[in-house]
Amino acid sequence: MPQLRLALNQIDSTVGDLTANAEAIVHWTRHAADQGAHLVAFPEMVLTGYPVEDLALRSSFVQASRDALRALAARLEAEGFGELPVIVGYLDRSEKAQPRYGQPAGAPQNAAAVLHRGSVVLNFAKHHLPNYGVFDEFRYFVPGHTMPVVRVHGVDVALAICEDLWQDGGRVPAAKSAGAGLLISINASPYEKAKDDTRLDLVRRRAREAGCTTAYLASIGGQDELVFDGDSIVVDKGGEVVARAPQFSEGCVVLDLDLPAAAAEPATGVVDDGLLIERVVLSEEPLPSYEPEVAGGYADRLEDDEEVYSALVVGLRAYAAKNGFRSVLIGLSGGIDSALCAAIACDALGAANVYGVSMPSKYSSDHSRDDAADLARRTGLNFRTFSIEPMFDAYMSSLELTGLAEENLQARLRGTMLMALSNQEGQIVLAPGNKSELAVGYSTLYGDAVGAYGPIKDVYKTSVFRLARWRNRAAEERGQTPPIPENSIAKPPSAELRPGQVDTDSLPDYDVLDQILELYVDRDQGKDAIVKAGFDDEMVTKTLRMVDVAEYKRRQYPPGTKISAKGFGKDRRLPITNRWRETATE
Repeated sequence: MPQLRLALNQIDSTVGDLTANAEAIVHWTRHAADQGAHLVAFPEMVLTGYPVEDLALRSSFVQASRDALRALAARLEAEGFGELPVIVGYLDRSEKAQPRYGQPAGAPQNAAAVLHRGSVVLNFAKHHLPNYGVFDEFRYFVPGHTMPVVRVHGVDVALAICEDLWQDGGRVPAAKSAGAGLLISINASPYEKAKDDTRLDLVRRRAREAGCTTAYLASIGGQDELVFDGDSIVVDKGGEVVARAPQFSEGCVVLDLDLPAAAAEPATGVVDDGLLIERVVLSEEPLPSYEPEVAGGYADRLEDDEEVYSALVVGLRAYAAKNGFRSVLIGLSGGIDSALCAAIACDALGAANVYGVSMPSKYSSDHSRDDAADLARRTGLNFRTFSIEPMFDAYMSSLELTGLAEENLQARLRGTMLMALSNQEGQIVLAPGNKSELAVGYSTLYGDAVGAYGPIKDVYKTSVFRLARWRNRAAEERGQTPPIPENSIAKPPSAELRPGQVDTDSLPDYDVLDQILELYVDRDQGKDAIVKAGFDDEMVTKTLRMVDVAEYKRRQYPPGTKISAKGFGKDRRLPITNRWRETATE
């Protein structure tokens, strides 16, 4: 049985940085070659970064990607890796598609290529284009209609791109029809909670359908609101896991595989889903038999809270680094939201690059001021205090505000102060709002909603508490000081904008509220279904109305790390002007 040493490079890339991305490909190819690899693969659109969004519609960028691919092939040969086949994802365009209405301008394609001996010896485009959640690939790309197969050392290797595995039909059954001994799918599949289990089940099922060993190579890192968690997987044709890479960790998985020999007379022509088999033979003869040396390994999975927390850290770190930001600024109220954001920021950027500001008013409790200072001591972040009382008094003497306007003025003064410090000193402001608050509009425009990034934008309040407890527990287990003061976790949440205020004055208890929100926001359940699930009719009606009328606020909130199946932003797109309301007779 032929043998093949496969190298799967689970790496990060930056959208638009073709030079740096190509350099990373060369670096990791060199590493794979040093490990004795016979075939090297990189993630989906690694050369351009992913997702490129409307850059795909810019012909100059498409051409730059094509040029960079050819230059990369030549560079790999010049570096001495010409005999090593390398699979690379990039942005291409269809040479056959004719311009027509309803098709993306220029017929761009989410593509991949096999580089060998200084040339592009095979290229192909993603066949199944996702058009749900954060994906708009029908807007950007035209599909490919081939079944690419490359023969490497006597093994037929079928190739696919991400959604080709997630959707039924297409390249998975076509790989079986083509007689492939190995199926490699390159991916840039964004992180969601518990997706690692879904992903494993998928790869196992597809391997059995393809009838061959299947390798699922994933990206890591972050791009705007998206996080990529890695978790690359290799399973045999029976669905048993052969290797599994770590989550949220860049690296190269190298493993020796025993694979079936390519057929003497392989299948040709059109197979499943109208795909035309396109074959390229790079090396016909199997390698001389050798003793397997590398098995890929199996990285333990992170527990659920650690996984989510890691995603939040990676998301903020990537956003800051890829946009050239070195430090962040956050208002510290002593509450749980700002405390968790500060802990995430310290873990992402280092405490020396995190600047906290306490901005008390006459309504701020002593314990809140103390808790903010305690957080600073525990984490080692930079800390200072500026009272907003003089500014507040000046405004009040001029405007004579009352009620909600008076409360919101305090938040807006804090927002103005943070943005002024940001302009003066160069740190970007972090908005500490959570998903529960964003859902019901419990935030102040140009106040606590100001900032360049919202680290916990997609985290419900109940999860905020759970993550804070996990982070403290993890610190204790490592013999470190827990970063978040216990009082910030234990005390009732409050904006402290009036005497004795607590969140439950305006909102249902978060344990109940978050369950309703998950059904309505994440699962698109209507009022009747939510009431039938056991929730009070009046409470559901009130909650759903708060969600519906707050859409204009959410549109003005900064980006933030997506961890759920439906985050606010690209996942959930509702009109601001919208008179539809859920009723009991829907």
